Amino acid sequence: MKHFKKILILLFVLSTHIFAQKSKTDSLQKGKALKPKLQSLIIPASLITYGIVGLESHQLKFLNADIKNELSEHIDTKFTIDDVSQYSPFLSVYALNALGVEGKHNFKDRTIILGTAYLIMGATVNTIKKTSNVERPDGSSNNSFPSGHTATAFMGAEFLFQEYRDISPWYGVMGYAVATGTGFFRMYNDRHWLTDVAAGAGIGILSTKIAYWVHPYIKNAFFKDRKTADGMVAPFYNGKQMGLGISMSF
Repeated sequence: MKHFKKILILLFVLSTHIFAQKSKTDSLQKGKALKPKLQSLIIPASLITYGIVGLESHQLKFLNADIKNELSEHIDTKFTIDDVSQYSPFLSVYALNALGVEGKHNFKDRTIILGTAYLIMGATVNTIKKTSNVERPDGSSNNSFPSGHTATAFMGAEFLFQEYRDISPWYGVMGYAVATGTGFFRMYNDRHWLTDVAAGAGIGILSTKIAYWVHPYIKNAFFKDRKTADGMVAPFYNGKQMGLGISMSF
């Protein structure tokens, strides 16, 4: 397929920033707030911009249509693996910790960060969906832009990368590979356009970055006197809808 290379180049470029950032320290040290690094915003900002431009650009709309047509011509069977894979990257953080591979933060801090990122991402995606009025490729609804599944997956991939970047960048690479696969399957299953996926990926990455930057403020404001926490993080499915459930006790 002539456009598959374009898809892979656009999506897998997301993983390159893992190695670009490896030598830079974004750790939350001694409760100090992090200063955003402009270079770390280039990829998510570019992806979001690509998606927004695609709302009006005839060329990008034609590219979206070409990709949809090529996928429709060559793919007969749909796979709903993206309904599960969107949660895999961030759940991997908790799984690795349970297996004894400790990340950057304890349960309390990483859950506050994840909850913050999820709130930012969810609020952003749902607000834009309600106002963008973009029809899905399968014609089922007009809330295609941006892709929530992809945003969730890339939010988790960045979360996994940040927690384990000092141990090995390959954890982040694996997370981004899963997130990229999630984005691809959203197009494969005729649920999203390439521009939806690109914007979702950018929103997901940016949401996690913001969550890490503001974490010291949130922790000091709401959790300063709470030393320990127990709880669980898990996706839920009620037969029609899927989401994230976070339960904590202090």
